[in-house]
Amino acid sequence: MMLFKLMQKWGLVGLIGLSLTLNMVAQEPTPSPSPVQRDRMSKNQPNEKVNAQPTETPTEVKSDAGLPTPTPPNQTGTDAEETEIKNAIVPFYDNYLSSYPLGPTDVISVDVFGQPNYSMAGITIPPTGKISYKLIPGGVFVAGKTTDQIAAEIAKKLDEYIIDPQVTVTLEKVGSAQFAVLGKVGAPGVRLMTKRYSVYDALVESGGIAPGADKKRITLMRRTPQGSYQQTFIKLDEMVAGKIPMEYLNPGDQLIVPEKKWSLSKILDVVNKASAFRILFGSPF
Repeated sequence: MMLFKLMQKWGLVGLIGLSLTLNMVAQEPTPSPSPVQRDRMSKNQPNEKVNAQPTETPTEVKSDAGLPTPTPPNQTGTDAEETEIKNAIVPFYDNYLSSYPLGPTDVISVDVFGQPNYSMAGITIPPTGKISYKLIPGGVFVAGKTTDQIAAEIAKKLDEYIIDPQVTVTLEKVGSAQFAVLGKVGAPGVRLMTKRYSVYDALVESGGIAPGADKKRITLMRRTPQGSYQQTFIKLDEMVAGKIPMEYLNPGDQLIVPEKKWSLSKILDVVNKASAFRILFGSPF
């Protein structure tokens, strides 16, 4: 009996001691894992979403190949000026040619794609307005029509002989009298010379001088007998006031009304590079 009580007493004491030991172990700090352990733990852990911090938008743009796309260089002042002059002058030559009604002394070429034997070049339109053409009895009446209209008519008539003919008509040279008023005016463009025009008449018919124009540098470009162009500054205020004689236009004359920042050399360079300019007025250089 005495022995049983002793065992019971010592068993209670051991249980209490074991409990205290476990409690102390739980309160001890856990040692930090080594770098190798951390690496193993990260590989075994599932991926977790991490809130990304906002970053600055990169200025470099990647191409599809992953390479940076080069940033286009800024236009220099000279390039920007030339672009501005082109936008103000060149489209009016092109627009005029696309809607230009053909007339006597104009020169055209007709190209039939893949059929050089049925193509014709250097056709001068006669006073009758009708041209002779291969395989088309009686010829083709072209006066008063645009190049696109003539191409469609020739293609329709050649369809009897050629499968699906692709016809292009090109205006090679304008023989009719015309003049141009371009630059800073209300309605710039190329016009047929149907009467005698003074500089003042031409400016008025072109919508007048627009804001921002340099009135003191209005330039008249006139073809010389030698084939070059002569530039003359127009003193408009003095002409209108009667202090100097009014200038009248000749066929092929061009009035350029520049913006104040445009240089004359750039204007002449742009005009000379325009292919439509050479068709309408001939090459000045």
